[in-house]
Amino acid sequence: MKSCPKCMRTFPEDAAFCPADGSPLTHASMVPAAGTSDDPRVGTRLCGRYEVRRVVADGGMGRVYEGIDKDTNTRVAIKVLHSEVARDEVSLERFKREYEFSRQLPHDHIVQVLDFQKDPETQSWLLVMEFLDGEELRFVLKREKQIAPERLVRMLAHVALGLDGAHARQLVHRDLKPDNLFLCGTRDGDKVKILDFGSVKDKNKDAKKLTVLGTTIGSPFYMAPEQAQGLETLDARADVFALAAITYECITGKVPFSGSNGPSILLAILTKDPDPVSVAAQGSKYPTPAALDDVLEEALAKNPNIRTKSVGELATAVGRAYGLTGDHTAWATVPQHELAKTIAAEMAKAPAKMEVAADPFAAPPANTTSPMAARPTGAPSQPGPMPAPSQPGPIPAHAPSQPGPPPGAYGGGHGGDDVVVAGLPQGRPAWFIPLIVGVAALVLGGGIAIIVAAVR
Repeated sequence: MKSCPKCMRTFPEDAAFCPADGSPLTHASMVPAAGTSDDPRVGTRLCGRYEVRRVVADGGMGRVYEGIDKDTNTRVAIKVLHSEVARDEVSLERFKREYEFSRQLPHDHIVQVLDFQKDPETQSWLLVMEFLDGEELRFVLKREKQIAPERLVRMLAHVALGLDGAHARQLVHRDLKPDNLFLCGTRDGDKVKILDFGSVKDKNKDAKKLTVLGTTIGSPFYMAPEQAQGLETLDARADVFALAAITYECITGKVPFSGSNGPSILLAILTKDPDPVSVAAQGSKYPTPAALDDVLEEALAKNPNIRTKSVGELATAVGRAYGLTGDHTAWATVPQHELAKTIAAEMAKAPAKMEVAADPFAAPPANTTSPMAARPTGAPSQPGPMPAPSQPGPIPAHAPSQPGPPPGAYGGGHGGDDVVVAGLPQGRPAWFIPLIVGVAALVLGGGIAIIVAAVR
């Protein structure tokens, strides 16, 4: 391995210069890392094989380092658990489970966990993973607010390939969020890696349970209703809901459900419906086809029995809404710039349809039977009252941005952008009103327990 003498980053043998600062690279053995009073681990070797080179990020669960596995001469990420976390039996068991589950999963689009053990000298527990170059989706959204359609389609295709493999093994991720989707840059576009399987729900028979009945695990902005209630019936469709919420945020720059605290967010998920994505994305720099409204409405259905059945189906439906043919398994390998050309050509074919999609409450144009036809400039609208939304107006609810680790942190705390949630008239199942009453009672009584997973 080679290393940069300035920043201590490590690189393969064929690399010549550090892309971060342009310094010429030399063999890592010739550039020893030196510890500091703030972190004496830097420069040491853990478990007799993992050489710690530099600090990558800090999180609530541990500190992440870049290092070299001296046994394999490869670059690794080393997460050393905080002492208080290591003393907690449940937290320790979750890291152990993440390591064990990782060995069962395909790793093309899931971060590979290589080792989990205690260093005999420092008595510190460490989780060793493959090192990833890139950044979390959370940081991309903070910087760019919205994601280009071709980037979104490719990302969803990769996530679907990874999650469908996990779901086939009866493993539900249960904490999908932008912080846990890592985008590795390549010449063909992003290659996505799913992070943090420490909150996995094992649906296999006789699986060991770590969660107390009635406890909710996950990030509230992306929780499915059944997950928010802590129901044991939770299955892979909860991950579909979470991925749909992430998709909504990528398109609009806003989460579909918001609130001032955890319980209020969960209550919104259980009782409210977000604006159609084409309405919420008004003014976006990217096209938002009207077909996406139905796609995300189905994927965000509160009843899992009518929700999109798999993440693969969701990824395919989103791509087809943008005019692509085929399915997500094919788009996963198409270079991003080629997807961009195809989507742009398809979107250019229906500008009128997309313009009308931005205002679903507008009256239909005169002398036409098609509600999707564009009204000519200056043409009067049809007489009669306009349909009104079920809510008297938009309810602003801002989710303050929270600090998170820098790119390369392998999972960070949620930092939501400003969001607005407004209800729209939707059909309600028979059980919906009793559910609202029950949930409201739980929230007011403090009965909903939330554990926001923050493996950073």
